Amino acid sequence: MDADHGRVGGTAGDLVLAWPQPASTWFEAIPVGNGRLGAMVFGGVHRSRFQVNDSTVWSGTPDGPAAGLAEVLASGAGPQRLAEVRRAIREEDYRRAEALLMSFEGRYSQEYLPFLDLWMSLAAGPEATYRGRTLNLDTGVVGETIDLGAGRTVERRTWASRPAQALCVSVTVDGGTVDMSLELSSLLRVVHRTTDHAGIVVGVEVPIDGAPRHEEGVAEPLRYAGQRTDGYDPFAAAAVRIDTDGTVVVAGDTWSVRGMTRALVTLASATSAGDFWARRGPATSPGSRKQHQDDAAHRAAAARSAGADELLHAHETDLRNLLGATRLAIGDRRAGTVDVARDVLAGIDDRLVATVMFQLGRYLLASASRPGGGPPANLQGLWNADLRPAWSSNYTLNINTEMNYWGAEPAGLSECHEPLFELIDRLAVTGRQVSRDLYGTRGWVAHHNTDMWAWALPVGMGHGNPSWAIWMMGGVWLTQHVWEHFDFTQDMDFLRDRGWPLMRGCAEFCLDWLVDGAAGWLDTIPSTSPENAFISRHGTPESLSYSTAMDIALIRALFTRCLDAAERLGAHDDPICREIRDALPRLRPPAVTGDGRLQEWVDDHPEQDPAHRHMSQMVAVYPLGQIDPEQTPDLAAAAARLLDSRGPGAMGWSWAWKIALRARLGDARTARGLFLEATRPFGGDSTTDAPVDGSRWGGLLPNLFSTHPPFQIDGNYGLMAAILELVVHSHGGVIRLLPAIPAQWPEGSARGVRCRGGWSVDLAWQQGRLTSLTVRGSHLTGTRTAVIRDGRRTVEVAVDAGEEVHFGPDLTELAPRSRIPLAPST
Repeated sequence: MDADHGRVGGTAGDLVLAWPQPASTWFEAIPVGNGRLGAMVFGGVHRSRFQVNDSTVWSGTPDGPAAGLAEVLASGAGPQRLAEVRRAIREEDYRRAEALLMSFEGRYSQEYLPFLDLWMSLAAGPEATYRGRTLNLDTGVVGETIDLGAGRTVERRTWASRPAQALCVSVTVDGGTVDMSLELSSLLRVVHRTTDHAGIVVGVEVPIDGAPRHEEGVAEPLRYAGQRTDGYDPFAAAAVRIDTDGTVVVAGDTWSVRGMTRALVTLASATSAGDFWARRGPATSPGSRKQHQDDAAHRAAAARSAGADELLHAHETDLRNLLGATRLAIGDRRAGTVDVARDVLAGIDDRLVATVMFQLGRYLLASASRPGGGPPANLQGLWNADLRPAWSSNYTLNINTEMNYWGAEPAGLSECHEPLFELIDRLAVTGRQVSRDLYGTRGWVAHHNTDMWAWALPVGMGHGNPSWAIWMMGGVWLTQHVWEHFDFTQDMDFLRDRGWPLMRGCAEFCLDWLVDGAAGWLDTIPSTSPENAFISRHGTPESLSYSTAMDIALIRALFTRCLDAAERLGAHDDPICREIRDALPRLRPPAVTGDGRLQEWVDDHPEQDPAHRHMSQMVAVYPLGQIDPEQTPDLAAAAARLLDSRGPGAMGWSWAWKIALRARLGDARTARGLFLEATRPFGGDSTTDAPVDGSRWGGLLPNLFSTHPPFQIDGNYGLMAAILELVVHSHGGVIRLLPAIPAQWPEGSARGVRCRGGWSVDLAWQQGRLTSLTVRGSHLTGTRTAVIRDGRRTVEVAVDAGEEVHFGPDLTELAPRSRIPLAPST
């Protein structure tokens, strides 16, 4: 594929991925998305598939969390039984503790479902030749070229427009005309279909209950209601509208055009769940099915009326404004067309691979998570074709959801964080009821799993292994994202109006969840270290304990950040702050095992799986920054020994976490080795799930999705964040430059990297040494002092809001300073 074709709709400075053939499987298709609508573009000549998702098409209903809580309480779970559980764990009567805890497990969170398939057929003979597909990672446009023979060439471009809230496909023919047909189908229950000269409208019913495929005992895994349930109608509509210069023909459910030289196809949606999400609750006057159909048709028609050129211009402007603020090049190449199989999956130049994976992760997050679009990026981001996807393609809060957003702030995608905050807002409501009724505690709580309805209970159906089902720290980890958004943006309005109430409410739960333990310590009990187990003194594998390292690290981070927030807001006299100040010194410090590793459980238990994929106690290193080689060298050394003992890869997200951890510990060599493992092509069967124990390794699929399998997009998002962590650190009040750059990456450049404290930096390096640096004060008012470190050199510089300071290779300030325009924080 030539470079000029790769730049269709873009510029010479864009980074473009290329595949010479159409996709034969979903794992070869190209993702596009606008935060609400997404599609996997298969391409091809005769019959092409666009597999369409809407981020609000979930099984379930708005009253699911409340109904689940009522079921659990009716089974006898509650504060009195919790006291029995705690007593059993203290007595090491693990079987009794587990039996009691089964009543605390609700059924399951709901499933993210596929929506539609749009099928496009071109009348092409056997002489037609497919010239390949491209994805422009800077504009989000998929380009295809088809040679029909007899001098006719078709150019097809596909994008998901956020300004128009529509999926757009533009088809142009040079040298003649072509006939084209369109169809819509769905794996869901189709209850309405209209096909006329204007296009196609489809209405589907959405299941009111969807069981995870690992819950094999559920008699009806996908259950439909067929009517409104408590004022909620599980319905979704989609409309396709077309502008063309050919002759339109309608035959049954197929829309066709003959003799066209151009066509613009627009697809839009409207759903009952979308109304629920937009209104933060059930609509007081729920829209009728006809209203949803009319809304989808109106939106698709409005996009069609804008025309292809205007639609494309608005889309590219929108996405470039977001993606263009931050760039990273490892090596000397950041632009041009990259053949995916040859240049990425073959892994000849891992500097180019790192550059591509960084920008791909940013593109995927910008495509799956935008303000006002819908729920946040889930386990598959925005893209799912399975009625029963792995782990329901929902939100796993013990690592995966958080990893999706680790790179949002430093990689210049702060606005993409917003849908996650919307979900946390909802969890603070449903989780407050769970906290009060199930545990007798204040504040709000979330557990291991949630969905777009903000399920806050434990899951497991009364038989889920406590190692994953019993974990009360989901909300605590999510609040770290609230603080991170403030820390990077210094947006005091956000902290005051949103961050502080969420953090304070979560801290209330933690204060009540902590109970008096031995020697004056405060303990969390029951406590697990997500998905891992230890060997008890009786020789049995167990997961239930108290005060695991992860629990205490997360609570310590929340408490210290609450005090910091209260001080900034002038709320240090809030009674909750007095409680926190009393509790903080009673939290157990991190411990080290007898053989020198960072300890996972409160006691020095042997691990059941010494190579476990989760590094839960390492949350104190990354992302929390409580353990650092400079500030806590002994604990950092213990953390490194733990990583050594856990070994190399397993699956995408685990690799990503290990790379970020090695970056924080300054171990560039091992980090690069892990990166090489994580980005090798996956050679197994991508449709068959591998064991979760990591005994079979994952890798990259042909479309560069990260898989174990199953495919989970957290691997892509986590790699993006981990790569940037090798280049810049900003925890602990210091901006560290090139803290873990591998020797094999001797040159590169970065622009617009965000740093905690309200800073933005540009830097370049050659032969592994800094050559230039620019620091911008992105804070909105006043003067702040930046602490900058390059190796052993440290400088402090006072920077006004909106000021830009330039440095030479030795961190000597270069004159003159300049000013930059500042926009309000997102």
